[in-house]
Amino acid sequence: METKLITAAVALLLGALFTLLLSYTMLFSKKWDPKGKHCLVTGGSSGAGRALAVELAKAGAHVSIVARNPERLQKALEEVEKARKTPEQVFRCYSFAVNTESGSVAAIEAASEPFGGRCPDAFFLCAGASRPGFFIEQSEASLKQGMEQTYYAQAFTALAATKAMVKQGIKGKVVFCSSILGYFSMVGYSTYSPGKFALRGLAETLQSEFMLYGIEVHLAMPGTMYTKGYEEENVGKPKITLKLEETDEGATPEHVAGVILKGVRNGKFHITVDFIGNVFRASSAGASERNSYALDWIHGLIGYIALPIWRKSVDTAVVGHRAEHQEYLRERGFLSV
Repeated sequence: METKLITAAVALLLGALFTLLLSYTMLFSKKWDPKGKHCLVTGGSSGAGRALAVELAKAGAHVSIVARNPERLQKALEEVEKARKTPEQVFRCYSFAVNTESGSVAAIEAASEPFGGRCPDAFFLCAGASRPGFFIEQSEASLKQGMEQTYYAQAFTALAATKAMVKQGIKGKVVFCSSILGYFSMVGYSTYSPGKFALRGLAETLQSEFMLYGIEVHLAMPGTMYTKGYEEENVGKPKITLKLEETDEGATPEHVAGVILKGVRNGKFHITVDFIGNVFRASSAGASERNSYALDWIHGLIGYIALPIWRKSVDTAVVGHRAEHQEYLRERGFLSV
């Protein structure tokens, strides 16, 4: 009995020392500094992308923003210019569609020209859109569009960026912007969540593979953001989805951008924005890197207890919506009886 107690005590002590060592290492490890680095931001004309571009400018980075809408791009560039720290900083905007490899290559080549052809040091991939709706209302075209807007809009830029960085020997960063809906999903997000889950799978793969090149990968998983895009998606969002989200506090793009940049600076792989994000992250971590060995087990324990209860409440609300949904389907001709 005494031997077992001694063994348990030693194991506990070693575990505590290991945790302290990890915390010490993370505390004093060198942080990434965007100052003087060239950072390219896709989806940079609005939302988190625009806010990130401003935060990067404040940190002294050269910033290139890429999006489709030239008018929004110009307004975003003006905001970035206001955040200028030094006369040497270079700010540019480029209108390209990045949901294809060719479009992404063209965007990167254009952004590289002011730097003598040298590709950016860091890529913040924020392009994407959400168009919620019931799965029964979708078509082959809308499902493909959903993947283009959520997955390919970032995957193809990552592909083009990888080839450019590896060719030039640049040991930079690739930052994906997924969503908390890449950890779980619910009614209404059949065209959105699959692509966000896919981004996590891609980031998990590349986080391992890019060790071959000295390129670091990060995966941001923000929750609700109060943006114009969020207002637009709410117009056509199913009533049951709106009801389930009515208690969601959400966050501003500026707050989310600040958390993402802080996570990237500190070398975090999975970057979550708030407490509930940490709970979902820790509860579905798998073999991913932990953010804190001292806290993740607490978040995981909370999730183990609370998330099944929360999910049960969600399922109860969905079942309670059946009668109204039947009438909705009948009005739209989905029912023959």
